Amino acid sequence: MRPLLIGVACLAAACAAHAQVAPDSETAPPVLEYEEQDVIRQAVASSSRTISSIMRDAHRNPAQTLSFFALAPDQTVVEIWPGAGWYTEILAPLLREDGKLIAAHFDPEGGPDYFAKSRSDYERKLQSRANVYDRVEMATLNYDPEQPITAANSADRVVTFRNVHNWLADGMDETKVVFAKMYAVLKPGGMLGLVEHRARPGTSLEEMVKTGYVDEQLIVDLALEAGFELVSRSPVNQNPQDLADHPHGVWSLPPTLRGGTEDRARYMGIGESDRMTLLFVKPE
Repeated sequence: MRPLLIGVACLAAACAAHAQVAPDSETAPPVLEYEEQDVIRQAVASSSRTISSIMRDAHRNPAQTLSFFALAPDQTVVEIWPGAGWYTEILAPLLREDGKLIAAHFDPEGGPDYFAKSRSDYERKLQSRANVYDRVEMATLNYDPEQPITAANSADRVVTFRNVHNWLADGMDETKVVFAKMYAVLKPGGMLGLVEHRARPGTSLEEMVKTGYVDEQLIVDLALEAGFELVSRSPVNQNPQDLADHPHGVWSLPPTLRGGTEDRARYMGIGESDRMTLLFVKPE
C-alpha cells in the first residue's frame, strides 16, 4: 500500500457544529498524497460515468469523500449495498488495475422482490461495460450472522453510502449484524467509510425509520459496539439548508422528490440531504 501522510482532520468549526462525541475520542485521519488524490479525481472524471450520475457530484462530493476515506488505487475495497452503482462507476475504474472492488449487493434469494431486481439490474450494468467493470467481484450482504461478506481480514476499506437507515428499518439486531460483518471483513488497521442522512440529535428510532434520517451518535455507538474506533468526521457532505423536517422525510428532497410538484422548487433549492461522513478503523 502506498504511504499515507498523517494530517489535520477537517474544518474545526464545521465539525464542532455537528459533533456528538468528545473531541478527544477522535484522531487525525490519514491524508492521501497529492498523486493519490489525483487518481481519485481522474476516476471521478471517467468518461464511462453516466451523465445522470455526474450531475449529482455537486451534492455527493465523491472526490473529497473518497480522499477523506484515504481510499487508494491499490487497495481491496468492499462497497456495501451499491444499489444502482452510483459509486461503482467511480470505484471500478479507480481500482481496476492495481486494486480490487468487491460489490456486496442484496441477497437475491432473500428479502423483497426489489432486492432480486436491484441486484439483477446492477449485474447487467457491470456486463454493459466489460472494459470498465469486468474485474468487479460480486458478493452478498444479508442479515445471516453465519454468512460472511467475503474472507475475514481481507479488505483495506469498506465503504457504504446512505444505507444505515435501511438496516434500521429491518431491525436493530439486523443492523448490528451488518456492522459486525463489516468489521470482520476488514484487515486490522483497515477502515470503514460511511455516509448517511443526518437526523437532529435526539431523534427517536421510530422517527429515523420513518424519515430516513439517522442520529449520528447512534451510528457511532453501533460502530464502537462492533469493535471499531472513530477516526474522524468530515463536513464535506453537510448541507445546512436541510433541516430534516420534511413531510416525506429525506425522500422529499432530490433525487426522489416524493411530494411530486408540491414545493418542488423549494426542495430543489435545498438540494440533497444533510449527511454525516464518518471514518472508523479496525484496531491493529
